[in-house]
Amino acid sequence: MRSFTHINARTLDEAIELLRKYRGRAVLNAGGTDLLSALKGEYLSRYPETVINLKSISGLDYVSEDGGLLRIGALAKLSDIVRSPLVSSGYRVLAEAARSVASPQIRNAATIGGNLCQDIRCWYYRYPRHIGGPVQCARKGSGPCLAVRGDNRYHAIMNSRKCFAVCPSDTAVALAVLDAQVHVSGPEGDRAIAVTDFFGPLANALRSNEIVRKIEVPKVSVSAVQTFLKFTVREPIDFAVVSVASVITREEGVCTDARIALGAVAPGPVRASKAEEMLKGERIDEEMAAQAAEQALAGARPLSKNAYKIEIAKTLVKRAILR
Repeated sequence: MRSFTHINARTLDEAIELLRKYRGRAVLNAGGTDLLSALKGEYLSRYPETVINLKSISGLDYVSEDGGLLRIGALAKLSDIVRSPLVSSGYRVLAEAARSVASPQIRNAATIGGNLCQDIRCWYYRYPRHIGGPVQCARKGSGPCLAVRGDNRYHAIMNSRKCFAVCPSDTAVALAVLDAQVHVSGPEGDRAIAVTDFFGPLANALRSNEIVRKIEVPKVSVSAVQTFLKFTVREPIDFAVVSVASVITREEGVCTDARIALGAVAPGPVRASKAEEMLKGERIDEEMAAQAAEQALAGARPLSKNAYKIEIAKTLVKRAILR
């Protein structure tokens, strides 16, 4: 790891000003579980001169509910979200997604803001310097996506262009199905971004010098069944090969509302809107769940080595609906 300057930011405004001052030569550190591996691997095109510590900012680690909204500060740890009675009772899908992340030790350090903003896991993008990297690619601003003609087993099957790496965040999938918004602060003020709009093919939606401040989630009907399912190669600590989050509401056996989100299949979580519409007003059984699963993956366009993800995703969607 190279030398860098370390600064403890005292306020969010100070952190924003520091980002502006260093003009792209500084990075933010929340939990540090992703950043430190990036610094050790030296796979980024430009090594940061300064690390701005956000953990020194007080008051951004809350989990509360007010006015029909769940509010989570960006520095709330994943373990706090897992243990929160408020989250587990009213927003179970988020608690399940947070619990699925890595190991207890990592959840005790990782934050919700960091989990949303973590870098992609593509092995071409992360090829370490000490064994021949860094490798240039579309996401780094130079060259094609090497996964297209290379080893793309875990890459995107939907909604991708230029870069085919998938969003690695489990909590993003749960927050997408909960219609959550990410609130960010920057030099031009505050703004809210739907979680489904927060991720793009080449980067997230943060503008220059912006920082995630909090996440807001609308209240969920008490009669809704919330589910998070995740398929991994190695249980239980691995990143998802495919994940699915669902919020299904029924009255007298008839589906009155359905929300389904797919994870690890695209640059961000994907809402299966056609499958959702198919379920509304219908009695849910094995056949209907299977049809909805087919509809959820109707737009999939796999690469040479990852078509298997389609069948896994269909299975998880069907299981989530029937649960």
